[in-house]
Amino acid sequence: MDEKLILAIDQGTTGSTVLVFNHAARVVGKAYSEFTQHYPSPGWVEHDAVEIWEVTRGLIGKALASAGAGPGNVAGIGITNQRETCVLWDRIGGKPLSRAIVWQDRRTAELCSALRQEGLEEDWRARTGLLLDPYFSGTKLHWMLENVPGARTRAEEGELAFGTIDSWLAWNLTGGKAHITDFSNASRTLLYNIRELSWDSEILSRLDIPRQLLPSVEPSSKVYAETDPSVLGVSVPLAGIAGDQQAALFGQACFERGMLKNTYGTGSFLLMNTGHEAVACKERLLTTIAWGIADQPVEYALEGSIFVTGAAVQWLRDGLGIIGAAAETQALAESLDTNDDVYFVPALTGLGAPYWDPFARGALVGLTRGTTRAHIARAALEAISYQTRDVVEAMVRESGVGLSTLRADGGAVANDFLMQFQSDILNVKVDVPAVPETTALGAACLAGLAVGFWSGKRELSSKWECVKSFGPAMIKSESDVLYKRWRQAVERALGWAQPLG
Repeated sequence: MDEKLILAIDQGTTGSTVLVFNHAARVVGKAYSEFTQHYPSPGWVEHDAVEIWEVTRGLIGKALASAGAGPGNVAGIGITNQRETCVLWDRIGGKPLSRAIVWQDRRTAELCSALRQEGLEEDWRARTGLLLDPYFSGTKLHWMLENVPGARTRAEEGELAFGTIDSWLAWNLTGGKAHITDFSNASRTLLYNIRELSWDSEILSRLDIPRQLLPSVEPSSKVYAETDPSVLGVSVPLAGIAGDQQAALFGQACFERGMLKNTYGTGSFLLMNTGHEAVACKERLLTTIAWGIADQPVEYALEGSIFVTGAAVQWLRDGLGIIGAAAETQALAESLDTNDDVYFVPALTGLGAPYWDPFARGALVGLTRGTTRAHIARAALEAISYQTRDVVEAMVRESGVGLSTLRADGGAVANDFLMQFQSDILNVKVDVPAVPETTALGAACLAGLAVGFWSGKRELSSKWECVKSFGPAMIKSESDVLYKRWRQAVERALGWAQPLG
């Protein structure tokens, strides 16, 4: 094979995937493997960073083989990653001092609470775009420095390096030449000032974090370094990095201000491109850097995280046992003409954006003797759409930009009932892309731009293809009534777990 290709590493929470893309931006090779999850204490979640690297490295050759290609065909490599998981390692030997702390880990909840009680949240939110939550990696790093033996002293002496998983992979791919991250991942650390585009001195001081630990922050699309020949047998440009949700936004070709994508997974992540403006939120959405392309000004996004969407369908299967597989929900939902006023608020782990109520709990309302499992299955699918509208309306209010189309990706886009109902409730078109691996595609596109594989965003937009489109089929006044009833159901779920009195 003489064809040049782009290789994308999609390093996720439970596994790594390596994909190979051709010039048509289509997947021609793929390899996947899971890795071990560690739960050493309640609320703690850890990964073995060495295992992640070894698994990922092993997949590169397998993905190229599945494409019928070799290392010489690779024009560039892009990385996308689980954003807030972080690693602390030795600069000399490259060995981690401990396991990586995963984004799901809650061990710094007390520290975050103490910082909020100091009255720091609004100021830090203005600087970083984020809330004070253990989700983000800054407080994880503080914990490592305080609790990993020798870490504090060695960090202050400049012997250690810190980074999110993109930094760890870049370090290993380049044989330790590149200690880097990109704008999108830096903006998820709680340490980076997204307006000044620099590590924030005041936050570093309060968390007692030595600046020399931190990686250089680079554009999301740039040739950073060549890979070490020991990795692929040849040197290849490492040329693109982006956090998973920002990469999906790029892979969906949401390049214009106001364009919006939703990734439907266990939970859902909505990101809206806000252009060169970092929108200051009043509704507890997150302001984040979407990407930076070479020497162009960075672009920003609003992000809304919904905790439970696909997980609600999993609960119907595993918790209630009323379905055998997620795919059954479509036929069950379509067996009814209406929802018969049955609503399911899937606040099984509280509610995320725009409510941010950890005391909310799941609620089924409107049940009668005539309620069947079909009603509950339909209510679970409808809830995904209602929660999406909750976030979309907040984004529209914050940005001042109206929505005409939602680009959808993730496993749930296979459910035609859900996609049609989503279009009806939002009263906008919902488009599903021909390439479902939008996260990896985004990383590939960023790398491809940097090495000249693609000429620019215009060419990438021309390669984005809609495989299925859903337009509103419901009268708007009818969808508004359904949504109003949803909001009434939410009111009954909010604060349920708060102690009485």
